[in-house]
Amino acid sequence: MGPTGAALCSPITLFFSSAPLPRTPNRLQSQPSSKFVVVASKTISGAGISTAKKTGFGFKNLMETFSVDVQRAEGRPLDVSLLAPFTIASSRLDKVENVAIRVELSNGCVGWGEAPILPFVTAEDQSVALVKAREACEFLQQSHSMTLSLLLGEIGGLLPGHEFASVQKSMLKLPPEFSVRAGVEMALIDAVANSIGVPLWRLFGSVSNTITTDIRIPIVSPAEASELASKYCKQGFSMFKLKVGKNLKADIEVLKAIQLAHPNCSFILDASEGYTAKEAIEVLEKLHEMGVTPVLFEQPVHRDDWEGLGHVSDVAKDKYGISVAADESCRNLLDVQKIIKGNLADVINIKLAKVGVLGALEIIEVARHSGLNLMIGGMVETRLAMGFAGHLAAGLGCFKFIDLNTPLLLSEDPVVRGYEVSGAVYKFTNTRGHGGFLHWDNIACVNTSEESSRASPEVQSLIVEKLSYIWPAA
Repeated sequence: MGPTGAALCSPITLFFSSAPLPRTPNRLQSQPSSKFVVVASKTISGAGISTAKKTGFGFKNLMETFSVDVQRAEGRPLDVSLLAPFTIASSRLDKVENVAIRVELSNGCVGWGEAPILPFVTAEDQSVALVKAREACEFLQQSHSMTLSLLLGEIGGLLPGHEFASVQKSMLKLPPEFSVRAGVEMALIDAVANSIGVPLWRLFGSVSNTITTDIRIPIVSPAEASELASKYCKQGFSMFKLKVGKNLKADIEVLKAIQLAHPNCSFILDASEGYTAKEAIEVLEKLHEMGVTPVLFEQPVHRDDWEGLGHVSDVAKDKYGISVAADESCRNLLDVQKIIKGNLADVINIKLAKVGVLGALEIIEVARHSGLNLMIGGMVETRLAMGFAGHLAAGLGCFKFIDLNTPLLLSEDPVVRGYEVSGAVYKFTNTRGHGGFLHWDNIACVNTSEESSRASPEVQSLIVEKLSYIWPAA
């Protein structure tokens, strides 16, 4: 059994038919059924996967035509140390504690996903996410074969939504886990892409197989920020994403230090909700006096300060020619529609952990029709989740800003193979699916007793004493 799962795939031949595909109606589905049927069958020669027209697959077509039969599914903790603590305006992260998802289909093909966990953003912590991942994996194993569209719709019903964390988190009931939904969606889509022998970037549109990302500089001292900027310049980065919003005076000093050392660099300011509208405009005034113009000002105010967001956006655009992006204020399609209707921002930041893969595709379509510019980002993720987002960005080719760099902040890389990195440029090959995988034996199995002891009382009631579905590595 190969680690990627690719070697396990039963050789298939794809046949195309103009006959409609019989299927059960899906309440979440708005697209008409495809005119093609994909039939998977073993080849006589067993020479491997062949496709009648390798570039002819659209993702929507595949959703309606490919039947998915999950044989095994499992979620495990994905813990990775950071090179240094990662500090933004609202919080500090000392270690990545995400959840890895592994799905194996009955044809032997394996798909990988990652649920990024930031308790101060995604609402859940790792123990909650592991419970929800287990529920989803048990459901997948018990499900009958159905189209990818129907199966993802069922997962959407099981993990129905996402709410951001509150400062009064202890008062929240167990929230929906959208990051887990994103991880499961990634794994299923990856497994299907592996089944048909297509890399994800081709599945999502084939516009390009490369992207160029910015690089993040967290909230640090002016000297540390300047040192990081010098390091990243030498590595080939030309766009810095500066985390600000914790202290107005300190932020200005950091900006001065970087501008002095690297006058030709471009940068994005990301306040992570840290400013009031008045403070955000003051930052823009100070930068104007310094002769510095950021290419983007991201989430300058609190996510629910819609009036402040619109005011800062108007001033930034009309007075300084600077675009404003909504990140934390862009939590779902309704938020996007509100931003469009009120002209509250010029850019929206799409993160799969916030809205899931299908949610992202829906938002992208709406935003593109409205004229909003798009940015793609992530939480603090390994190359598993960030690679999936990169495939999506490359394949669609519609993102003006790309912020997919957190694997560079990790002290180790648990992902084997995957995309090729050359400084700020990521190149996605023709390897089927994601192209990367985990050594599953190196990922600790869930110790549910420990998880139960660490979890809140609401979560404890959902955790059982022993997992019944631990399998050997792929």
